[in-house]
Amino acid sequence: MRALFKGGLTGLSAALVAGVIAGCGGSSGPPTLQWYIFPEPSGSFAHAAQVCSQASGGKYKIELNTLPTDADGQRQQLVRRLAAKDSSIDIVGMDVTYTPEFAEAGWLRPWVGANRLAASKGMLPGPLATATWKGTIYGMPDNSNTQLLWYRKDLVPNPPKTWAEMIQDAIRLDKQGKPHYIEVQGKQYEGLTVWFNTLVASGGGSILKGPSTVSLGPSAQKAAEIIHDVASSVAADPSLSNSDEGSARLAFESGSAAFELNYPFVYPSIQADDPKLAKQMGYTYYPSVNPGQSAKVTIGGSNLGVSSFSKYPQFDYAAIKCLTDKDNQKTDAIKGGLPPTLAALYTDPALAKPYPFKSLIARQLANAGIRPQTPAYADVTIAIQKALSPPGSIDPKSVLSTLNSQLKAALSSGALI
Repeated sequence: MRALFKGGLTGLSAALVAGVIAGCGGSSGPPTLQWYIFPEPSGSFAHAAQVCSQASGGKYKIELNTLPTDADGQRQQLVRRLAAKDSSIDIVGMDVTYTPEFAEAGWLRPWVGANRLAASKGMLPGPLATATWKGTIYGMPDNSNTQLLWYRKDLVPNPPKTWAEMIQDAIRLDKQGKPHYIEVQGKQYEGLTVWFNTLVASGGGSILKGPSTVSLGPSAQKAAEIIHDVASSVAADPSLSNSDEGSARLAFESGSAAFELNYPFVYPSIQADDPKLAKQMGYTYYPSVNPGQSAKVTIGGSNLGVSSFSKYPQFDYAAIKCLTDKDNQKTDAIKGGLPPTLAALYTDPALAKPYPFKSLIARQLANAGIRPQTPAYADVTIAIQKALSPPGSIDPKSVLSTLNSQLKAALSSGALI
């Protein structure tokens, strides 16, 4: 915590001053609600802010503020400002892993009574679980996310069903002198934790049991072996240890890969960037760890919470209900490739053509893996990333012992709160 504040005090002070000025400037008219969320490139969030501002009938306006591009930067900015009780943040756009930490710190207002009913009505259970801590809802699911397997139909007519099959397909394509890389997130950041957690959950295990007990077992061993097998084979892109979602997308679009594990945003992207290659892009379920056993893919997405320090909580709740309504979630899905959290949208005919893989998404969300829910998640994920990075250098036989020790130390740290 000290390290974070030491380098960011000047920027934080400036942000607070800006917030005070903005608050003073808006005192003569309807309040302007400051919505902080990750940068969504399609414009669907900006559209929702505009629509919901108009729908308020002049009661309030919503101003969109974008957080840093990377997940770590997003969390750090929110932590710094919420810890300082910054009242210029009204609506908190949270990654699904933030709920336990932010709720325990007292930075979020709970959703109770009619608001709780609104937050849970029609929501898929997986996304709603990520917004819940100790039985209390602290946010409204805005969008969810789950990775699919994207592949080249011209290279792989029958997509692999397991990781072992996919690695073998990549080796075969390499021998034929054809594009063969498996694009996956191997950089030392949150994406590496997502990969590991998905493999562990898909094997029937978990990283933690409850919020404070390490529970690594055979499934974690198998997960480490798969990561090592990919990284040490010809299936690995040479830049695997620096690969994130964006670079994986670009690598696939460059034509050097046969497979890509990534989120649905890659679908509208490739259609815009390379329509010819887009025709060869197939999609299917995330590959399993064990034959015949469906993968439990780590759930992503964002929830919208009301800051405990906002001056306009009654308007914040109303605005969030609008921002996450059926029409706006549909726009997020079609325009931005962000999977909805409302179950009804997965049977909406309007999504059939622009979102043809919606049934796959719905099935994976119904059997989703959730990252460890603990207030110390920030330290837990760092421990995982350090132990497994770079993927090509890990020793599957010893890495779990190292990870077990590092996770225990992380859980005893209390994270940043």
